[in-house]
Amino acid sequence: MLFDLDRHFARVTAREMSRESLEDRQRDVYESHRHRVFSVSYYMTGSEIEAEDLLRGTFISAFRQAEEPDQAMIDAALIERLKARMVLEDGELVFVPGVAVLPGGRNIQRADLEEAIRCLPANERLVFLLMDVEGYAADQIAGLLHKGKASILRTALTARLRLRSELAAMLEDGQQAA
Repeated sequence: MLFDLDRHFARVTAREMSRESLEDRQRDVYESHRHRVFSVSYYMTGSEIEAEDLLRGTFISAFRQAEEPDQAMIDAALIERLKARMVLEDGELVFVPGVAVLPGGRNIQRADLEEAIRCLPANERLVFLLMDVEGYAADQIAGLLHKGKASILRTALTARLRLRSELAAMLEDGQQAA
């Protein structure tokens, strides 16, 4: 027999099943990391449009590196995308904003916290978000940002103190207005 139809059909079916399985696994990777990537992007930029663009670019970059990128690869891609959109001023990363979309429809406490987070310098904001919001360990952040663990811990402490100060000032302003 020149052509074994059953064997050919089995090979084609196996190939299609493995492709569908890969797509499902890639969808799972995306779904398990997209919220974290979007949240960090949003708090770093203050813009939903910019955050969506960073989210898309991060996953495109990560999936170009591997069919099923892990968290470290996705984080590295996000950091590179953020660095590409920021400039260095006086030794600190500063976001160069595009079109800003202000969030609306949230309760005042969350809005105050979001505003206070946006007031942090970009380096402090990124470390705060990764450590205190996303739960990364200091050594993981140090590896991502190519800095020492002690430097990351100092930055996190400074961010927390600055955030407390900013929230206290907002509370005073709110009480004076009332």
